[in-house]
Amino acid sequence: MDLQRMMELPGALAAFTYSDKGELQSHVLREGTELTADVLELLARSCVANLAIAAMEARGWESLTGQGGFQPLKGFSVVGLEWSVVVDGNCGVVVKNRDADYEATFKALQAA
Repeated sequence: MDLQRMMELPGALAAFTYSDKGELQSHVLREGTELTADVLELLARSCVANLAIAAMEARGWESLTGQGGFQPLKGFSVVGLEWSVVVDGNCGVVVKNRDADYEATFKALQAA
């Protein structure tokens, strides 16, 4: 994952990678952002937890309804008031909402 390339995405404030346990492995922060490595570590752990919950819900939905196509889950976004995180696999990009291009961010993460 080329984190510097992810920082070229519209609105990118930070780009990061993390382990399957949510341990921050690498990161790049935009100069002047209020985000820190500690915030990204917490965010990485939250991403792992959210993906586990979403996978459980998808599996339950498929089992309960007989409908398919909800799995496998790879990526998601969580939208906040001023910034959001876009995640695919074990990579994420934090974007400023007013400047973000969510579709471009998901495509860049999927191609990485």
